[in-house]
Amino acid sequence: MHTAPDSWRFDAIGTTWEIVTERGLPATARDEVTSRIDEFDREWSRFRADSLVSALARTAGAVPAPADAVPMLDALAALSDATAGAVNPLVGGSLVARGYDAAYSLRDRGATPAPDGWRELLSWHDGSLALIEPATIDVGALGKGRLVDLVLGILMRTESGDITVDAGGDLAVRGRPQRIGLEHPFDPRRAIGVWEVTDAALCASAVNRRAWPSATGTALHHVLDARTGQPVRTIAATWTVAADAMAADAVATALFFDGGPRLAHEWGVEWVRMTTDGRVEWSPGCRADLFVRTDVGPGIAPASRPNSLEQ
Repeated sequence: MHTAPDSWRFDAIGTTWEIVTERGLPATARDEVTSRIDEFDREWSRFRADSLVSALARTAGAVPAPADAVPMLDALAALSDATAGAVNPLVGGSLVARGYDAAYSLRDRGATPAPDGWRELLSWHDGSLALIEPATIDVGALGKGRLVDLVLGILMRTESGDITVDAGGDLAVRGRPQRIGLEHPFDPRRAIGVWEVTDAALCASAVNRRAWPSATGTALHHVLDARTGQPVRTIAATWTVAADAMAADAVATALFFDGGPRLAHEWGVEWVRMTTDGRVEWSPGCRADLFVRTDVGPGIAPASRPNSLEQ
């Protein structure tokens, strides 16, 4: 008789997690997962006053580099190159200025570009993480994906059956295929398609998930162009599938900008994205089952854009 899978749900790093395994996880595995998430949060969260990056934002200097510094910041450097600086690991100050701060004040103080010469300010090799002047490191472009990979790695040491690690819609799957709906960014009751994922990761990003009004009443959201401090206005949502969640998460961010599709091709990442006028684009050979005509190129998704996002 087939045993129903076990689901463990909890909140961490500002989102709801769900880990599905074929049997209930032992307490030791749950403790290790919880401990690893908290360690990552204490190192990289700009929303915690006691985190490593918050300390560097207050007082520049050098600290021992966390284990994830090199893979994450190397990938962020590649994103910065691919997007001509639109992605920048020091964008944290720009997000704070628009109201996406540690207190979630949502109080807009205007557009503030991230430091253009960030490579001269930030270093992360030779065992240290260093800033030569105070700045706010933000790894949101790929950090959640990295953490999903770390949690999956912990579970794969003890769990031999099917595993799904889902962190607020950024997920990794091992074992039998999972069919994942692609939520319409303008109508969460609908989907623009379904993507079957097997032994891979699917990540998504959308401008409707974290949005608030600006000081002038126009809509703001968390995807900023670091060069200007302004929110992206052309792309509404992205979805990606890759071998690991960090790569999928990174490319999901890059696809909001020119250069994202080329980086996806170089990294072997499949993708779908929706523009703010409702058109859907996808990578060559994309295996998502989209609810648009895939025989004629980019098509229109099945819902109109609401007035609240037309500003």
